[in-house]
Amino acid sequence: MPKKTKKHAITTEAHRIPVADLTPQARTGGDILVEVMRAAGVDVAFGVISIHNLPLVEAVDKHLRFVPVRHEAAAINAADGYARATGGIGVAITSTGTGAGNAAGAMLEALTAQSPVLHVTGNINVDLIGEGKGAYHEVPLQLAMLSAVSLHAMRIETARQPRAVLTEAVRLLSTAPMGPVSVDWPIDLQYLADPDAQNQVDDREVRERPPNKRDLERAVKVMSEARRPLIWAGGGARRVGPALVELAETWGAGVLTGANGRGSIPEDHPLCLGNFAADEEMAEILADADCLLTIGSHLRGNETRNFELGLPEPHVQIDLDADALGRNYPIEVGLQADSRTTVPALLEDLGDLQTDDDWAGRVRRAAETVRKAHRKDIGAYAEICDSMRKRMPRRSPIVRDVSIPGSSWGNRLLPIHDPTDNLYATGGGIGQGLATAIGAAIGRPDVPVLAMIGDGGLMVHLGEMAVLAAEQPDLVVVLFNDGGYGVLRNMQTARGAKKRGVDLPTPDFGELADSFGIKHKLVDSAEAFDKALKKAVKRGGPTVIEVDVNALRPRPADLVPPTEVP
Repeated sequence: MPKKTKKHAITTEAHRIPVADLTPQARTGGDILVEVMRAAGVDVAFGVISIHNLPLVEAVDKHLRFVPVRHEAAAINAADGYARATGGIGVAITSTGTGAGNAAGAMLEALTAQSPVLHVTGNINVDLIGEGKGAYHEVPLQLAMLSAVSLHAMRIETARQPRAVLTEAVRLLSTAPMGPVSVDWPIDLQYLADPDAQNQVDDREVRERPPNKRDLERAVKVMSEARRPLIWAGGGARRVGPALVELAETWGAGVLTGANGRGSIPEDHPLCLGNFAADEEMAEILADADCLLTIGSHLRGNETRNFELGLPEPHVQIDLDADALGRNYPIEVGLQADSRTTVPALLEDLGDLQTDDDWAGRVRRAAETVRKAHRKDIGAYAEICDSMRKRMPRRSPIVRDVSIPGSSWGNRLLPIHDPTDNLYATGGGIGQGLATAIGAAIGRPDVPVLAMIGDGGLMVHLGEMAVLAAEQPDLVVVLFNDGGYGVLRNMQTARGAKKRGVDLPTPDFGELADSFGIKHKLVDSAEAFDKALKKAVKRGGPTVIEVDVNALRPRPADLVPPTEVP
């Protein structure tokens, strides 16, 4: 008799997994994930492959597109960028234990931005969860951790549940208020899930919450009496669409935006005041306005001088979160409803309106004045900002990581024309820009994407440069290099304190880019930047334009954020 071939086993530390247990059936749970993704209109997933997600990654890579990133947080950031830039759902796949934990910070960013990200993470075998036996990659309370950083978190507990759970996750992702949803999927159930033997799926349609009729009538009455109205558009206004512009024009209202609401009205519209509410040049308009409609904004402290900014009264507020209504500023009418139904309803009921004869002109002049004043403080950045808007197509997504240029003039002066082109770190976490931009560029291959990143931010997830090289998206990375954490350096200098922890060594970014085969150009002036950007956009593919911040002239004023030190 022929000698029997010995079955080998894969060994990971002390945990042995028989090869037979890793051999997938003809179809697995990965095929169910592919099916659900297709139904949701998603053809890309980002992630890090692991022994605890192999069936999922293999199926997505076979039938759709899998983008392997270098860190789990980057997988979430890229899915987040994809979701924001496309207006759809982003998908990220991570491993269990430490892998899922690595994703937590980026999940908080998606949660803050109300971004519809489907996070599918593996787990150990279902019968070992909670037993504390020390299974490889085991982590206590993984679902509790996911619940803390997700809008919703759920676990697949049997081989017949995956389609129903994933379908419910997609329904939740499409239901306002939106936010990331995590699905915890034990590895044995990934292999054992038979696409032909699944539980019945709840196919309820997603419904937008309409406004209460009585509240709507009260709001219409208040708004109809206004002669100098303003609108504050926050993140909840991102999905309203053309109805918001029509409301502003019908009502004659100037439109302020929070950072997350930028683009909900094109920023070259004559009624758009933009993200400048707290600037001194806006004080007169705010003081003279006689009504404010807030749409999907919590009027956060960093946008309202820590809630000390005077806002017009009466105040009408639309928000799906009942607790947000009147929480930071008093209101006369609160509409707990989806802005996508409420704004069209207001339009329908407002009827003939009349504002003061010169109100629209005053709004336009205020917008021009505040932008002109902002340009005076940013030196050579003003021309760099102009170059970006001139060279990038009108509908190019603009990604801003936490940096002095990105957080100041990038978040305010650089014009944004659609909410899907407005991507920035809503939670203020540094280092998420490159992965977010890669996701946006993969989601929107029709136009080049621009990312504004500081040297400190790029070093947080430097490994994603390898993803940039591998995937070759049409992405221009503008790297502002000041040799450390510029904002914190400025804060220490302003206090007369010794600089500590802010001056950081950096690599030669030109040699680094060259090692990946990525085009790189170092510039020291606005003129040189414009030439480099023009070439990069024409050439296509990935490019790094490194700006020597310390060489720029005129020199930008030092940015010192208004922080309270007790």
